[in-house]
Amino acid sequence: MIQAWSLTQPEWTCKIDEGPAGIAYARWSPDSRHILTTSDFQLRLTVWSLLNTACVHVQGPKHGSKGVSFTKDGKFAAICTRRDCKDYVNLLSCHAWEIMGAFSVDTLDLADIEWSPDDSAIVIWDSPLEYKVLIYSPDGRCLSKYQAYESGLGVKSVSWSPCGQYLAVGSYDQMLRVLNHLTWKTFAEFMHLSTVRGPCCAALFKEVDEPLHLNMSELCLSDEFLQGNSEGHFRVMYEVTEVPISLPFQKPPADKPNPKQGIGLMSWSKDSRYIYTRNDSMPTALWIWDIHHLELAAILVQKDPIRAAAWDPTCTRLVLCTGSSHLYMWTPSGACCVSNPLPQFNITDLKWNSDGSCLLLKDKDSFCCAAVSLMPESSEYSSDD
Repeated sequence: MIQAWSLTQPEWTCKIDEGPAGIAYARWSPDSRHILTTSDFQLRLTVWSLLNTACVHVQGPKHGSKGVSFTKDGKFAAICTRRDCKDYVNLLSCHAWEIMGAFSVDTLDLADIEWSPDDSAIVIWDSPLEYKVLIYSPDGRCLSKYQAYESGLGVKSVSWSPCGQYLAVGSYDQMLRVLNHLTWKTFAEFMHLSTVRGPCCAALFKEVDEPLHLNMSELCLSDEFLQGNSEGHFRVMYEVTEVPISLPFQKPPADKPNPKQGIGLMSWSKDSRYIYTRNDSMPTALWIWDIHHLELAAILVQKDPIRAAAWDPTCTRLVLCTGSSHLYMWTPSGACCVSNPLPQFNITDLKWNSDGSCLLLKDKDSFCCAAVSLMPESSEYSSDD
């Protein structure tokens, strides 16, 4: 069952019950006036109107939580379905929720779909068992087919740049490949090696614990206080290191499915100049690449595996968390560690609001909102700020 409330009209409530079909996943439509639910076993996808009791069904959605993408203007939706052992893309109008068209796609087992930022193309990629990235026009024409290699596990993550000119493809072979939107050919390939050697212009930041040296000689404190507080006085900070550097590497077991390797996390900065990546076999390292210069800009080496990272929606500032009580920030001018004042609050996930003034920080069973200072206009932004 799904429940919805209005923040401006407390008396308004909504309850959606799919009955025996169950609800495996739910998402908002771009206009916030409809809720899309996927039933258990992907029997159907239902569009529920919050303005009246009307609902529209799409039979046989491909996935529960994936396989649905909206255009940036919110006017159309692309929904992946499967019937007769073949994958299809259904295009729906988000005004009347009518099917505008449908076309089959050349995939063995479609993994996901995403509209380009300018709504001119749709990218579709296959399951990890088949390396295949397909670019389609909205009318169903296949614009390009990309396959980096044939043997081995294939695509793990795909991301459009906000400008729409670049398409990043992260693979299980621990490489990031970037395609251009004119010819759909790769113009950059970035490797994630466990040992970084020179020549290298990247800034390397390593999280360390620095002991705090407190002068308590002039304080009159009880013996119990001194005994209970003699340990644990540390400040978390970044230490700038030099190449060569060896990154913590975990070799995945060969006899288990879904190996923890390859580019499992990546995202573009607002200006499409930088993209961060995390190679899952080196989960404590975050790589930041400069697309303008086609080189590595920085590596952040954390003590714990990186749980989440997000770019500021208004400027080039990256925030990440590792499940610890600290928040970590990077800009092209430097990096810093921010201490969280809340006791027993470990940051496991985070999200920006739309204007970049506030961060939502999530723990296992609680959350908080953190006010974030705006970046100064000048480029002089250091970790001391």
